[in-house]
Amino acid sequence: MGFTTLDLIDPIARALREEGYAMPTPIQAEAIPHILQGSDLLGCAQTGTGKTAAFAIPVLQLLDKRKTFEKKRRIRALVVTPTRELAIQIGDSFTAYGRHTGLTNLVIFGGVGQTPQTNALRNGVDILVATPGRLLDLMGQGYLTLKDIEILVLDEADRMLDMGFIHDIRKILKALPEKKQSLFFSATMPPEIVRLAGTILKNPAKVTVTPVSSTVDTISQQVYFVDKGNKKHLLVHLLKDAAIESVLVFTRTKHGADKVVRFLQKHRIRAEAIHGNKGQNARQRALGNFRDRSTRVLVATDIAARGIDVDDLEYVINYDMSNVPETYVHRIGRTGRAGAKGTAISFCDAEEKAWLRDVEKLISKKIPEVDHHPYPLTDDIPVPAPVRQGRGGEGRSAQGRPSAKSNVKRWGATRKAR
Repeated sequence: MGFTTLDLIDPIARALREEGYAMPTPIQAEAIPHILQGSDLLGCAQTGTGKTAAFAIPVLQLLDKRKTFEKKRRIRALVVTPTRELAIQIGDSFTAYGRHTGLTNLVIFGGVGQTPQTNALRNGVDILVATPGRLLDLMGQGYLTLKDIEILVLDEADRMLDMGFIHDIRKILKALPEKKQSLFFSATMPPEIVRLAGTILKNPAKVTVTPVSSTVDTISQQVYFVDKGNKKHLLVHLLKDAAIESVLVFTRTKHGADKVVRFLQKHRIRAEAIHGNKGQNARQRALGNFRDRSTRVLVATDIAARGIDVDDLEYVINYDMSNVPETYVHRIGRTGRAGAKGTAISFCDAEEKAWLRDVEKLISKKIPEVDHHPYPLTDDIPVPAPVRQGRGGEGRSAQGRPSAKSNVKRWGATRKAR
C-alpha cells in the first residue's frame, strides 16, 4: 500500500514524493487514517518505525483543511517531546512535509536564549514543538497561551516520565482546552504510561507496531565478555577494523561517555560525546559531524540518543549493558533500519551478566558470544547486579525494577551456548 491510498491532500502528497517517500511504514499506515478521522490515538512503536511522520502528516492535513485567514496565526497544534534533539527533528519533519501548505511551525527548547523564540511567537505560528520545561517557562512569562490548541501530541511519553517530567506534563494538560484531539505515542507501555494515557485520551484508537520485545532480524547481535577495565581497550581493538566506518557507542553515564571519548582521541580515533551536560550548539555540532562522517565514533547516553536519527548506520556498540532490557532494543534499533543490515555489539562485564540475561529473556533469544578476542573476561566471580539508581537521570529506569538486565568471523568464533 502506497501513500496514495491514504487520501492525502495534494500539497502533502507532493512533499512526500519530493522527500522520496513511496510506501508508508506500518505505524504510518495504521495511525494516519485514525488521526484523519479525528480520533484520539494511543500509539506504541519502537524507535525507527516512522512515528514522527505518523502524526506529522495527518496533523498538517487537518490544520490545512481548517485554515483561517486571521492576521496573526494562533497555536493550533502542540507537540511535546522530551529532548531538544527530538524537538528539532520533529520541527524539520513538519517543515518538510508541510512545505506546500503554508502552515508554519516553531521549535522551542531550553539551554539557549529565549529571545529568538519569543520573537517568533509574537509573529504567530500554527504548530508548536516544545520541550516541557521551556514551554512552561514561556507560558509563565505570558509569551504564549494554549487556549486555541486543537491537536495535542505527546511524543516519547515513556522517556518524559523517565526524565521526571510527569508534573510538567500535568501542568501543561491543565492549560489545554477540554475539547481537542489527543495523540499519545510511547515506545513502551509500563503501568505508569497506561494510567497517564487514560487521563488524556477519550475512546482512543490503539496502534501497536513491532513490540518492544522484538529486535529486527537484519541486525546481527554479538556479545563480548570482558573485564570492566578492559572495555576501552577492546573498543580500540575493534575500531582497528576499517570496515567500521561509523559507530554509535552507548554508555550508561555522561561521565563515562566523556571518558570513552578522551581515550579514543588519545588513540587518534575521531570521537565526540553527546549527552545532557553538553550545550545545545555542541550537541548539534557533534551530531552533524557524525552524520557527515567527519566524526567516526559518537558516544551517547540513552536520553541524548533518543533524538539521534542517522541514515545508513551499520554499527551500534553497547559499551555498558543497559539495566533496563527494553532500552537494549531501542539502542540497537538505531541500526538495521528500512531493511538494511546492521551489527549490534555488546560489552558485558561480570556485574552486568544478570542484565544480559534479562535482555535475552525479553527478546527470546540467546545473543551469540564472540569468545576469541584479546581481552577475555577473567574476573568472572558471581556478584549481585549493581544497585539501581533512583528515577530522573540519564541511565535510570522508569520502571524502577531491580533487574539487570559477515563480521563475526573477523573478530572471533561465535558460540550460542554459554
